[in-house]
Amino acid sequence: MPEQQAPRIEDTLVRGYRQLALETPAQPRDLLLRGLDIVLSSIFLMCALLIALPIALVILITSGRPVFYRGERVGRSGRVFTMLKFRTLKTGAESRLGRYLGEELVRRTEDEFTSLGKWLKATQLDEIPQFINVLKGDMSLVGPRPIRPVFFEELAHELPAYWQRLVVRPGLTGLAQVRRGYETSMAEKLAHDLEWIADRSVRLYLRTVIATGWRVLRQSLQPGRNGTARTVE
Repeated sequence: MPEQQAPRIEDTLVRGYRQLALETPAQPRDLLLRGLDIVLSSIFLMCALLIALPIALVILITSGRPVFYRGERVGRSGRVFTMLKFRTLKTGAESRLGRYLGEELVRRTEDEFTSLGKWLKATQLDEIPQFINVLKGDMSLVGPRPIRPVFFEELAHELPAYWQRLVVRPGLTGLAQVRRGYETSMAEKLAHDLEWIADRSVRLYLRTVIATGWRVLRQSLQPGRNGTARTVE
């Protein structure tokens, strides 16, 4: 008798939440926001090449391959996609840290940073490759931050409204990131995410993009004052 394979996490997402997201009507302005995603991310990516190429070279020289971190994240309608970042942690760090959350994760992550990784994380320059995800349609410039499938499953059970994040594309930035810090509770972050999902106006989109740009500029100039990001890759 052939051994039955355990269902993949993506299969459980499809059964549990995808249909709910698909049944939620799209907003007419979503097409306009997608157009802004394409135009702005193309401009940002071309400008970012001036710093992205040196960053990639330094990572290659100081810590070897891979230059990019690739991780599974839950996207719109429950589709799992591969998110790109510049690698900031030692090779294999996600497998070693994957079972930790909260302060324990923060403490253990400190020991996993590469020589350039802590600075990249503090300035958020490690997220430059995510502009590629935006152009591909996996992400938007503004939306709920993408989350790993295993954590989505847990949070969807703890917070009944969490599935509504699947209605929109996850974002390179979002209201929770602009208004609060990494230490904010998941319930409070969800409240900001739901505000964005309900609004999704061009005005709020542009305000969030501008606020994020200003914050990244300040952190790039003075990364020590802002600490390091408190998440795994």
